[in-house]
Amino acid sequence: MTNFVDYRDLVGTNPDKVFKSNLFQSDNILVGLNCLTPGQTQHIHTHADQDKFYYVIEGDGEFVVGNEVQQAGAGCTIWAAAGVEHGVTNTSDQLLVLLVCIAPSPQKNP
Repeated sequence: MTNFVDYRDLVGTNPDKVFKSNLFQSDNILVGLNCLTPGQTQHIHTHADQDKFYYVIEGDGEFVVGNEVQQAGAGCTIWAAAGVEHGVTNTSDQLLVLLVCIAPSPQKNP
């Protein structure tokens, strides 16, 4: 594992679902990218025992956290505490690139 990663090397798209890639992962934290094409949605969901934040690197989206709904663009940080419903829709005409951190880390992929 390297300690230095250029996120641009891990940006991608998937027409069928949110594109995800991991930058770093340990037992304590997952740091990754979520990339949404225009109109694509990460449906409302929860993480019972994990806190999560999104940092908008590129693009704009509509974020739902609990009862709050807000547009957010590059430079914004969105917090979803453990057990709180959250999701995002790309409302722009460009790729929405999100840095995502989840702690503690979900189970590692084999």
